[in-house]
Amino acid sequence: MDETTRQGTRDTQDTQGAGDAEGAEGAGTSPGSTAERRSAVLREARRTLSRTGSRATLRDRLAYLHETAPEVYDLDEPADIYGKGIVERLEERVAALLGTEAAAFFPTGTMAQQVALRCWAGRTGDNAVALHALAHPEVHERHALSQVSGLRPVRLTNEPRLPTADEVRDFPEPFGTLMLELPLRDAGFVLPTWEELGEVVAAARERDAVVHFDGARLWESTVHFDRPLAEIAGLADSVYVSFYKSLDAFAGAALAGPATLVEEAKVWRHRYGGLAFQQFPTVLSALVGLDRELPRLPDYVRHARVVADALRTGFAEAGVPWARVHPEQPHTHEFQVWLPYEADLLDEAAVRQGEETGTLLFASGWRPGGPGLAFTEVGVRATGLEWTPQDVTAAVADFVSRLHRTDGHSDG
Repeated sequence: MDETTRQGTRDTQDTQGAGDAEGAEGAGTSPGSTAERRSAVLREARRTLSRTGSRATLRDRLAYLHETAPEVYDLDEPADIYGKGIVERLEERVAALLGTEAAAFFPTGTMAQQVALRCWAGRTGDNAVALHALAHPEVHERHALSQVSGLRPVRLTNEPRLPTADEVRDFPEPFGTLMLELPLRDAGFVLPTWEELGEVVAAARERDAVVHFDGARLWESTVHFDRPLAEIAGLADSVYVSFYKSLDAFAGAALAGPATLVEEAKVWRHRYGGLAFQQFPTVLSALVGLDRELPRLPDYVRHARVVADALRTGFAEAGVPWARVHPEQPHTHEFQVWLPYEADLLDEAAVRQGEETGTLLFASGWRPGGPGLAFTEVGVRATGLEWTPQDVTAAVADFVSRLHRTDGHSDG
């Protein structure tokens, strides 16, 4: 789980997590490649642990919005123009859910976080942002914080966990903002305990730093923390949330926090080119996600733990010499699986299983994690709720048998 290895293999792409990796797989791939074959299987598989709208056809996406949009908004209302109307409705909904004074809609999370962090830098007089080495801006945004917004990221740690209170308190140089990614995707969708999170926030306050949550996937953290969204978000000075990563919207994000910060952020949103003329399709899909997917996320998280246990059992029964589910008990509905094989071998076995049986156990690609070691991300959504532990162990046995045939030997 070496950070340099992870960053080197992932710096040029963001597959968006296991649950919505379907939207990234196959993009820009060559005909007949494993990624293209996986993309085809994702469209056609009868059974998979996670299926999102991003893999659907344009016709299906539009039909779904046509079906669901009347349930969340009066379609006889005028369309939005420059952030008015339905956009304001979504902003109000998000602020209410997160317990903040206000919220602003952004076309992307990258823009939302840059704006938030530069606003805080202006208010604190310090352009240093303390974050994890695996945080999204460091790994997936091509150094946007420094190249576009004039901010100076400083890395608190590269360990595969959230920073500790001591690491925040004892960091040897000043910073104006602490950014915490909850959950930390590239470390395995991990979260701290509620007590640890409170201690980290308190340590930042001791240094007179503000706290910003990168909460792209914050929606599904309530089960792990055993706290409502508003209480979790209330620890921070500002929070960013995504609408497509967990809620299956077309795109979009929101920045939530104090009203004065949000008003300033809207000015910067305009300057960054984020105040589009009309955004109602994306906003409608976000409202649908809040109504349909948000209430289901706790069930996805709980069943992900059932699936994780079954995967462990399945690999042990199949005679694989070493396998790991990380975290052992998933903190969200997404987690990592590590196996002692080369990534291309695992990719081929996973795709062949989908092609030949209609069951795609591993919907996301495998990535090298060291010599003879690879990992993938697994997500559980609505289609995964249908899987019993016996279904999972049977699929693992079939996968391992194909893996051995692909590898050309019969032992682990």
